[in-house]
Amino acid sequence: MRFLEANATVSDLDSFIETVGAVADETGATIQAFDARYVVGRAHLEHAVTLADRAIERGNEIARDRAVEFILYASGRRQINRAFEIGVSEGTLPVVILVDGGDESAAESALFDRLDLEPADTLGDYDESLVREFYNIGDAELAAADGDLSALVRERVSLLTVDR
Repeated sequence: MRFLEANATVSDLDSFIETVGAVADETGATIQAFDARYVVGRAHLEHAVTLADRAIERGNEIARDRAVEFILYASGRRQINRAFEIGVSEGTLPVVILVDGGDESAAESALFDRLDLEPADTLGDYDESLVREFYNIGDAELAAADGDLSALVRERVSLLTVDR
């Protein structure tokens, strides 16, 4: 599993998604791009991948596509349109692109070659207010968790398996 960190300029979202899909097909990798402002750290995405893969292995997946399953778990949402709120959008934004399986090295090279990506440290550089609003985490809950926002987000990821 690799995490590509970059600032992305996305002028056409459909073209961006198409390019990611083509690279995934060519390399055999599962690739999902996230708006880094919603990703509270490496453990957030690793936990989502673990739970998504477990659901797939058990035949309990929500989506037919592994990459979509990743974003559903990472977002803690069952509705695909709501899950994609933490995905990439048009404009210039910090991204984390998860690449898992297949030829990860070739996928990384192809993504940097074909997309408008500028390497940057983005993983864990999240927007706390955006994260709290998206995952519906209030002051009392955050205080009860000793301010550990990452743990609360991972809890939301875990709750998706319960909410079936």
